[in-house]
Amino acid sequence: MHPAPLAVIDYVGPALGALVFVAVMSLFAEPTRRTLNAIILAGASGVYLSGGFGLLELIYPVIGTAIGLRALRSYRAIGVGWLIHAGWDTAHHLWGNPIWPFMPSSAFGCLIFDSMIAPWFLAGAPSFLKRPQAAMRTAGA
Repeated sequence: MHPAPLAVIDYVGPALGALVFVAVMSLFAEPTRRTLNAIILAGASGVYLSGGFGLLELIYPVIGTAIGLRALRSYRAIGVGWLIHAGWDTAHHLWGNPIWPFMPSSAFGCLIFDSMIAPWFLAGAPSFLKRPQAAMRTAGA
């Protein structure tokens, strides 16, 4: 399979999605933020099953699940997991099947998204937004 032709939206859409993802995740308090993202990372390891690489498809879920377990205690592990997932996205974009059969560039979009959220996790997933309840309590004090 050859890579899908790309349009500007194939770059912009996932980049905006990554920014929204970071903003929404910033609203979650600790340790919920880390736990939730470890679960999301582990779940994302299965998106490419039946992705065109046959039995090789079973390798990444094993690795992704192990990293996901480690990620329950480490934002760096979450960041590393998303970078590894971005590598798998690259392989699928170039040689495998897209994540979504109806969107040939979906693996590329996932590559952009994953590559943009990984540095945030590697930096410790700092909160960029204040939770609404905390802001209201501060205003009332």
